[in-house]
Amino acid sequence: MNRNRMIAALFLILYVFPGCQSTHQIDVKPVEIKPIHITIDVNVRVEKALDSYFDDLEAAENKIKKE
Repeated sequence: MNRNRMIAALFLILYVFPGCQSTHQIDVKPVEIKPIHITIDVNVRVEKALDSYFDDLEAAENKIKKE
């Protein structure tokens, strides 16, 4: 009985367990990085700044005219 168990264990070790192993090879290709072009429209911010600047100039001009 002991010999049958040893033969069964030897069979498992030599034939069954190696079949459970698997290997995988992954092919990694080089990644291409392309430039990104971003256009941001800042006209609104510039327009508000210019309006504020010219409003200040007009206020100063009106103040000079009143004096």
